[in-house]
Amino acid sequence: MSLDSSLEGVLSLLDLEPLEQNLFRGISPKERLQRVFGGQVIGQALVAAQRTVPDDRLCHSLHCYFLRPGDTQVPIIYEVDRIRDGKSFTTRRVVAIQNGKAIFSLSASFQVIEEGLEHQTPMPDVPGPEGLMSESDRRQADADKIPEKFRDMWLRPRPIETRPVNPRDLFRPEPQEAAQYIWVRTNGELPNDMALQQAMLAYASDMSLLDTCTLPHGISWGDPGVQMASLDHAMWFHREFRMDEWLLYAQDSPTSSGSRGINRGVFYRQDGTIVATVAQEGLIRIHEDEFKKRK
Repeated sequence: MSLDSSLEGVLSLLDLEPLEQNLFRGISPKERLQRVFGGQVIGQALVAAQRTVPDDRLCHSLHCYFLRPGDTQVPIIYEVDRIRDGKSFTTRRVVAIQNGKAIFSLSASFQVIEEGLEHQTPMPDVPGPEGLMSESDRRQADADKIPEKFRDMWLRPRPIETRPVNPRDLFRPEPQEAAQYIWVRTNGELPNDMALQQAMLAYASDMSLLDTCTLPHGISWGDPGVQMASLDHAMWFHREFRMDEWLLYAQDSPTSSGSRGINRGVFYRQDGTIVATVAQEGLIRIHEDEFKKRK
């Protein structure tokens, strides 16, 4: 099966090759990207940890750091440290390695399924996904604005369908509130495997989140002189869900300073149930000489 950015390709990416006990190898799509997509490394590292955990427990939280840019042309080795195996909780640490150096680290905790007290805040009152324009359709409409050398990558099939509630112009963004709402689901049905559903949601959780802290400033990742990169990423899984059914990704950014922006996200099922929470800090650095060249 050829590797691409479609859903079939992402499922291949998440099916790591076992090398030895606690060692796994992952690969990246052969695309003209400067670095490996952060969601890919999060998802692969979570899968590596899952492969060493009993089936009776699921991930409830993960915390990770992006240490170096990943090279799309080099396989990634995932080394799992079995830190603790308890009666209810299991803890794993995963280090992703390329060329002998750590590029990413993840700590994850797994728990047996238990019943307990429950509460949650209400889902935001926003339009549902039906009738909203998909991000793929928007990209097709904006294809003529993209330099030809990047057009194939811009228009390539996407594993995750996204439908922004309030889409913005990526090429001439206007300052707006530091919040956005995006409906997401996989472009195809997934196996009935909760561990895989979690890995796919971890993959999707890095999509659009860092952009949230750029909204008040009217800038885009495509602007010259704008340097953006994820620094860390945390995620908590609360309830079961399916990634092949619509989830609302409600995101906001409470503050940015010191060339860093903090972003938060909550995933809701269509029935209003919260299934996961995300937090991420990202680098947002403005190189003034280049930034002044933007149109």
